Formats: sequence, structure tokens, C-alpha cells
Amino acid sequence: MAAAAVMEQGAEQFRGQARLPQFAAPRRYDLRLAPDLAACTFAGSVAVSLGVSAPTRFLVLNAAELDVAPGAVSFAPQDSDKVLQPVEVTNVPEDEILIIRFNEELPLGEGTLAIAFQGTLNDKMHGFYRSVYELNGEKKNMAVTQFEPADARRCFPCWDEPSFKAVFKITLEVPSENIALSNMPVVEEKVNGSTKIVYFQESPIMSTYLVAVIVGIFDYVEAFTTDGTRVRVYTQVGKSAQGKFALEVAVKTLILFKDYFAVPYPLPKMDMIAIPDFASGAMENYGLVTYRETALLFDEKHSAAANKQRVAVVVAHELAHQWFGNLVTMEWWTHLWLNEGFATWVSYLAADQFFPEWNVWTQFLEESTTGFKLDALAGSHPIEVDINHVDQIDEIFDAISYRKGASVIRMLQSYLGAEIFQKSLAAYIKRFAYSNAKTEDLWAALEEGSGEPVRTLMHSWTKQQGYPVINVKLTNGKLQLDQTQFLSSGSTGVGQWVVPITLCCCSYSRQEKFLFHGKQGDFNLSGLMECQKKDGFWIKLNANQTSFYRVSYDEELASRLRYAIETNKLSASDRYGVLDDTYALCMAGKQKLVSLLHLIAAYKDETEYTVLAHAISTSLNIAEMMAVAAPEELGNLKKFLIDFLEPFAKKLGWDAKSGEGHLNALLRGTLFTALAELGHEATINEAVRRFNVFLEDRETPLLPPDVRKAAYVALMQTVNKSNKAGYESLLKIYRETDLSQEKVRVLGSLASSPDPDVVREALDLILSPEVRNQDAIFVLRGVSSGAQEVAWQWLKENWDYITESFSGTLLTYFVTITVSPLATDEKGDEAEEFFKSRTKANIARTVKQSIERVRINAKWVKSTKGEADLGNVLKALAHKH
Repeated sequence: MAAAAVMEQGAEQFRGQARLPQFAAPRRYDLRLAPDLAACTFAGSVAVSLGVSAPTRFLVLNAAELDVAPGAVSFAPQDSDKVLQPVEVTNVPEDEILIIRFNEELPLGEGTLAIAFQGTLNDKMHGFYRSVYELNGEKKNMAVTQFEPADARRCFPCWDEPSFKAVFKITLEVPSENIALSNMPVVEEKVNGSTKIVYFQESPIMSTYLVAVIVGIFDYVEAFTTDGTRVRVYTQVGKSAQGKFALEVAVKTLILFKDYFAVPYPLPKMDMIAIPDFASGAMENYGLVTYRETALLFDEKHSAAANKQRVAVVVAHELAHQWFGNLVTMEWWTHLWLNEGFATWVSYLAADQFFPEWNVWTQFLEESTTGFKLDALAGSHPIEVDINHVDQIDEIFDAISYRKGASVIRMLQSYLGAEIFQKSLAAYIKRFAYSNAKTEDLWAALEEGSGEPVRTLMHSWTKQQGYPVINVKLTNGKLQLDQTQFLSSGSTGVGQWVVPITLCCCSYSRQEKFLFHGKQGDFNLSGLMECQKKDGFWIKLNANQTSFYRVSYDEELASRLRYAIETNKLSASDRYGVLDDTYALCMAGKQKLVSLLHLIAAYKDETEYTVLAHAISTSLNIAEMMAVAAPEELGNLKKFLIDFLEPFAKKLGWDAKSGEGHLNALLRGTLFTALAELGHEATINEAVRRFNVFLEDRETPLLPPDVRKAAYVALMQTVNKSNKAGYESLLKIYRETDLSQEKVRVLGSLASSPDPDVVREALDLILSPEVRNQDAIFVLRGVSSGAQEVAWQWLKENWDYITESFSGTLLTYFVTITVSPLATDEKGDEAEEFFKSRTKANIARTVKQSIERVRINAKWVKSTKGEADLGNVLKALAHKH
């Protein structure tokens, strides 16, 4: 009895741990899988060659939702004829581990662990799952894997942590008419009647989350890089022509990155495949990258310019991971940002190289803004975030890891210089190839290459959450700076940063650069005295917005910047930055709404797409807040905003002009959508006229893809409970198209009607079989600003069903999108009460952040109500023509 108790105690020590024990590590997996596409099950076996490095009677590895029969596990030490059978195999579902106990200590050194198992091809879009597609009018299942972050364990028992890298030899048994794909090329196929066995080449050493297996019936297009790497884009049958654009981008990207990282692409082939049901945007599996259809396919006739850009940037992002992530892998999820921040940044570098006319570095500021918004919450997290349980990983695939991560990399590159940065990166990739690295390792390589104090500079940006606002005053020719942590709530945080200040004065020909360490400081800048005497004097900090901080100017400096915008003295990036900072400061109660409105008016001659698009989204956010704070002023506000936008719309027109650029195409959609949402009658009438022609003839030139979403939103402004014809017409288009991008355009418009009953009907559609789970988010995002409380009510009523049907990031979107726009303390209390008993670990961070946003909105509403001169200013702005 006593001995058994000791043994039992032994197994207990492995429960509830963040990481697997280190006494055994895999070297090679020989994995065999046989999916049954009709029954949606799979059988498998794995032989893991492993090294036992410390005395143990246990082997502990990950497994989840797999059936492992007691007699199906054995261990064979390398130099012995003995095969050890375990005395106990314990499955611990809450920790997703398998504890295998033997009667005797395992010999140190190499051995092989063999396990047979069975599982279900689930419909949750993670692990080994099924996705539904149509072939010749018949619905079929394909089998797909999605293992990042921690779902390889749902397909086969494994050491499912990024640092346990191993070699993979994969064999699949599949129906003979199917195509079977994996990370490596096929070595041999043996057909045996209705099934075939497909053997794949052994992989290089890699992490489990990058293993991929896909079985289905596909078409493909193919090309080769100048190095002879075979690149294919696989699609559903009949859609292969839509893969050509992504194929071209991929071929160019592989060569670009080979040069940039100074290391060739490590595998013999690169397959990219569009999956009809896919939870994220794409996944960088080594040599077999999976995508949502909307992120890979481009239809010359029916895709919009925005779709083209999305495909180019996502393909570049995923292929960057083949080096940064796959070849060199983060040691643990704390360093996820290394993968995602870097791939986000470098995808813009590639897009800029291939499509310079897209001005992507100006568009990149939208990524920074998304990072700024999340990181201004008290409930944000540092870039390097502690992960203590598998449940916490999904939630950090967020704007901090991706967008703040990308922004601080851009800041560092701009500080060190492009060439030194690139050379140091290449050294880092060489040093850690086929192994794992931490954030510190990247800093060390950059410090070595540049001689700059990179660690000291970057610690303040990655180890603490948040970012500073630099307050700027000019007194007696001296520049006074002080930094405080910026929070959207208006509170002051305690953070302090090492800030790379860049500063322009009256022109871009001379820039001052220095590191600002302290809380405050006075700077005597030699050029300032000269410059100050000029009429058009202005000062701009964070020149071209290359760094991750906000700037608040004293009134005099702010009005001079406004004048510099009106007279077109600032770069596009700086015009964006001034607006973005002012909006954020206004929301935090640090500046008045009237000064933000006067600033927006200064953009009346704006020429850059990204800047104008930001002015538009800022304007719509103000209108949404005003509907709660001062509904009686909404008429004047909308008139001011329509008067501001109308000249741009007249100039641009509904129809593309021959030879116009990509950015005009992007602007046209953004502009007309906004005018429709603001209730601009001329826009709505013209949209409906064009839509009616399109409904009869889908090939009409009257409604090109770039303005379709705008027309759909405009149409929905005319829809109400008693006149639902427009809604029904959009559903007809949704049902008849097989282009995912078109489906998404329709879904994003359905809930934009001002009528709450129609919004509710659109939301109910999400839960019907007609909408794939991956696409629910688009309907939610499209909810009209007046109907947010309807959406919140709907979420509460359907919460149980939603939590059963959705998981991971898809579930967190429901919370973020539905709760965050609410704007009264009463709704904040309601949300707190509702989630009190419903918050599991996998949504805890999201719930906290969303409720914080409600409190911030409510504060902004209150401070707006307190602006005594708002009514008069709005009246003057609305009637100034």
C-alpha cells in the first residue's frame, strides 16, 4: 500500500505545471495518420525517438482529446531487446498531458516511445479538424491541421512546446482520389484499391506547432524561384486562377528574404493553400502555409484593391516566418512577439519593395494606432508576457504582440539604421538557426552589430506595458519635455521609458536626435532660435512617426502645427501622427473636443489616402460618442462632417478613372461607406441606383468591387422592419457568390441598418448554418453605431450557445466587438455583473480590457457633456459655407 502511494505521489508532481519536465526530450517523430473523411475520425501511431537525460520512471508529454488504449503504449531502450510496458497511463485533461508510469527507472540515453491512438476530426478549426467544401455541387470534408499555439497534442501525443524541436517523418493513409500534403515533398505513394499510403520526406528539425497535414481534392498553380524552389498555391477545384497573384508575390518574397536574411529558404518546396474554414488569417506551417480564402485568393474581376493588398501583406508575413519563427523559433510563448512583431514589420518591408506606389509605410501607422489603443489600457500587458498555463496563450495573439511588436522593431531599425539592423539580424538568424531564441538574444545580436545600448533602450519597451506621452513646451527658446505614461482613462501611469526623440523644426532638412532618459528635461537646441523667428514656425517631435510614443504640445505649438497642416508643410506620416495623438488625448480628457474638430477641418485639402482614412474613422468615432453625449448636436456634427467629406467624394467620383492608383481605389470605398453611414442622401440614392443594376447584372461596370461594400452599407440605410427588400437582395448575393471576399462584403453590411430589429435578424444569421464560424466576426463588426446595445443584449441571450460553438480568438472577438463600444457606466456595471460568473481563463484578459473600454467611453461622454462651447462651435463649423 505504502509503495503504491509513493508511486501515485510521483504522478501528482506533474499536474498543474506551466511546462513539461525536461528529463526526456524528443529527437524524431515517426508519425502515421489515417483520417476517415466520411466518419470524421482518425487513427494514428507515433514512434518517438527520445533522449532520457535524468533518472525517471515517468514519461510526461502532451495529449488532448485523444483515445490512447492502455495496451497501446511501450518504450524500447536503444541498446536492449527489452520492451517496457507501462504500469499506468494517466490522461490529465485539465493539463492536456499524458503521464506514463513504468515499474522501473528508464535507462539513460536513447529509446523509442511507441503510442497508438484515435481521435475525432473536430469542427473547431484547431488540432486535426474538418473543413467543408463543395465539389461538383456535392458537400465534402477535407482534413486540415492548425496546431499553433498548442494543438498538435489534439492530433498526436507529443512534446508540444516550441523548444522541444525534433525531426518529423510523416506517413498518411488516405482515400486514393485525394491529394495529401505535408511540410515536406512526397517520397513515394502506394495505391491499394480505394486507399493509398503517402510517404513524406523527413523534415529538418522543427517545433510541433509548425507540423501540417492536409487531405482533400484540390487544384493548384505552380512556379519556381530562381533558386529552383517549387512554389504552389492550392485552391478548391475551379479556383486555381485566383491563386496566381499570391503565387507571384510568394516567388518574389522567397528571393527577397533569402537576400535580406542572408540564408536560403531551408526547404525544397513551398505550398500555400486556401482553406474554407480557418480561424485566423493564415498559419506559417513550415513549407505548407494555410490561409483563409480571403487572404490568399484574388479574382481580377471581383476582388477589390483592399483584397489585393491584404493578400500581398499576408503572404509576405507568413513567408517571413519561414526564417523568423520556423528556422529560429521563440523559446516559449512569452517571446511570441519576436515571431509576430517581426513578421508584421517585415511584411511591410516586402510590400514596399514590390508595390512602392502603395505607400505602405504610411499605411503601417494604422498598425501602430491599433497597438497604441490596446496599450493605453490599464489591462494591457508587456510585449514579453508571462505565460503560466496553456489557456493563456491564445489571448496574446493580439495587437501588443503583432502591432506594438512591429512598431518597436520599426523604432529600433530607424534608430540603428537600416543597414546595421539588417546585418545584425542576419547574424542572429545564422547563430540560432534550427534552434530557439529569447528576446534577449535578439538584443545581444543588435547590440553587437551596432555598438549601441540596445538592451537598455529596449527593456523599457518590452518588459513593461504601456508607452509614454511626451509633453512639449517652448519657453525662452528652450524646449521643455516631460514624459508620463499615457492611459486612455486619463489617469497617470508610473511607467518610464528610454525614448528616442527625433525632432524637426520648420523643415525636414535638419533633424535633431537624442535619447530622452529622464522624467523631464530642458533642451537648448541650436537651430531653434533661428527657426523661431520665421512666420510659419513649427516643431514636430517623433518625425515621420517612426517611434512608439505620443506627443502633447502646448497650445501655441499645437496651433502652429495645425497651420503647418493647412499649408501642407508636414509629411503624410506626421499629418497622420498629429491627428492620431490629438484624438487620443481628447478621448483621455486631456484636450477638448472642439480643438479636435478644428484640427479635422484643417485636413480639407488632404491628398494622402491613409491620412484621410484616419480623419474619416476618427470622425465616425466622434459621431458615435456624440450620439450618447449630445444627441441634440448630432445634426450639426453630421453636417460638418458631410461638408468636410463631400468635396473629396465629388473629386473622386464613383467610377475609377483610367490609370488612377491603388490608393484612390482604397479611398473610394472608405469615403462612400462613411458618407452612407453619416446618412448623406446623394450617396445613398446613387448607391441604391447602382446596386439595382448590379442585382440584375453581376458583371455591370456600375458597381466595381472597390465600392461594393459602400453600396451595400448605403442600401442597408434604407432598410427597416417594414421594408426589408434591400436586406433580402444582399442575402441573395451572399447565397449566389462563391467568392469569399464577396460573402465577407455582404456580411459586413447586413447589421448596418439603423433599425434594431433588422440588426437582430442579421446577428441571428451568425448562429445559423449559413454563416461559417470563421465569418461571424464580420457581421459583428458591421453593427450600426445606434444598435450597439441591441448587439450586447443579443450576446447575453446567446452566450451559452456562442461559448459552445466558438473558441480561441473567435470567441474573444465576440466579447471585444460587442462590449467595447458601450458608452455608459450603467452598461459597464451590467457587463461586469454578467461576466462575473462566466469568465474562464481563456477570455479573462479580453473581458477585463473590454469593460475598461466601456468605462473610458463613459468618461469621454461625461467630459464632452461638460464642454460649454461645443454647441456654438459645432453650429459655426456646420454653417461656415
